[in-house]
Amino acid sequence: MKKEKVIIGLSGGVDSSVAAYLLLQDGYEVEAVFMRNWDSATNLDLKGNPTAFDEVCEQEKDYQDAVKVAEKLGIKLHRVDFIEDYWDRVFTYFLDEYKKNRTPNPDVLCNNEIKFKAFVDYVEKFNPDYIAMGHYAQVDLSGDEPRLMRAFDQNKDQTYFLSQLKAEQLRRVKFPIGNIDKKKVREIAKREGLATADKKDSTGICFIGERHFSDFLSNYLPAQPGDMRQLDGTYVKAHRGLMNYTIGQRKGLGIGGTKNTQAAWFVVGKDLKTNTLYVEPDNNHPYLISNHAIITEVIWRGKKIDGKMTAKFRYRQADQDVIVEWIDDQSIHVTYPQGIKAVTPGQVCAFYQNEVCLGAGFINEVFMDKTKRQYS
Repeated sequence: MKKEKVIIGLSGGVDSSVAAYLLLQDGYEVEAVFMRNWDSATNLDLKGNPTAFDEVCEQEKDYQDAVKVAEKLGIKLHRVDFIEDYWDRVFTYFLDEYKKNRTPNPDVLCNNEIKFKAFVDYVEKFNPDYIAMGHYAQVDLSGDEPRLMRAFDQNKDQTYFLSQLKAEQLRRVKFPIGNIDKKKVREIAKREGLATADKKDSTGICFIGERHFSDFLSNYLPAQPGDMRQLDGTYVKAHRGLMNYTIGQRKGLGIGGTKNTQAAWFVVGKDLKTNTLYVEPDNNHPYLISNHAIITEVIWRGKKIDGKMTAKFRYRQADQDVIVEWIDDQSIHVTYPQGIKAVTPGQVCAFYQNEVCLGAGFINEVFMDKTKRQYS
C-alpha cells in the first residue's frame, strides 16, 4: 500500500523537527521545506538603500539546523524563497498599520498569507496528501467542517496566531505536536539526537530578530517626535514617535519619578492628529479600560453565532467572557461588561467556544460606554 505523503514546513526549530519525526513514526512519506521570508543579505529600506542592519539573520542559522535535522531523519529538504510574497503580503501591511498608528500582529498574517497560502501553492507540485507545521494546535476533521482546536499544552497553544485561517486551509493540515507538551517535545528531540534539541525558542519576528525594534522601524518609517502629556494636558516630555508605543506599555517611556509620584508610567492613549502620546502613572487608570469594541475583517469557521463565548484580545491573555453580535458578514460588535484593559486597535481578537477556536478579526475601534477611546 502506497504511503500518504506529507510536506512539512521545517523551520530549524525543535518543534517542527519533532513534528517531522512524529510523521515518520506514523508511517507517512515525509519531505520538508524551509521557507526564507526575509532577504537578510541586503536588508534594504523602502527606497532600496541598505539599512544599518546587515548582520546575518537568525534564519540563515535556522536553515543550517534544518539541514542537519533533515539529514538525521533521512528526509529530503527543499528551500524556497517567499521574500517577495512576504514583503507584498505581510511587511507592507505591517508598515501601513503603523502609519495608521495601530499595533499590528504580522505573525497572524504570516500564517494566513505565507505558511498556509504561498507555502501550500508551492508544495502542490509535490502532490502531497497533507501539509504539516510544528504549531501547538489541533484540527478536528470528524465533522462536515474542520475545527481548529486548542493544543494539549495550554501554555504553548498557538491557535490565537492561527485564528484567521479559513476552513478550507485546515482540511489537509496536520499539527503533529498539538497533542503533546513542550517538555515531551524536548525529550523526543534529545532521545533522537536532533540538532535542535536544546535550541531556545525563537521570539519576535525574524526580520527584526534581537535588534532594537524602534531602531529597525525607523529605517522604514521616519519617526515624528511630539509631546508626551497626561490626559489633563500636563506636559511630561517629548516622545520619539507614536509608532514606537502601544497601549498599556510601561517599559521604554524614559520617565522617572516626579515630584508628584514615584509610580511607574503607562501609555493610556494616542492622538495621531496632534501627534500626542498620553501617559498616566497608573497601570489601572480608567482610560485603559473599555467595555466594547468593533472587530472587522472577521474570518469565521462554521455557522455564525451570536451570544456568549470567550475571546482573547492578545496572545497569552486569559480567556475573557464576551458577548458577540454580528454587524455584517465581516464585522462583529463584541461587548465585555466586566471591562478589559488595553484592548488595542490593530491587534487580533480571537473567539472561542470551550476548546474550539471559532474565528477572529482585527480590533478596529474601542469604547467605554458611549465614549470612543483615543487609542489610535
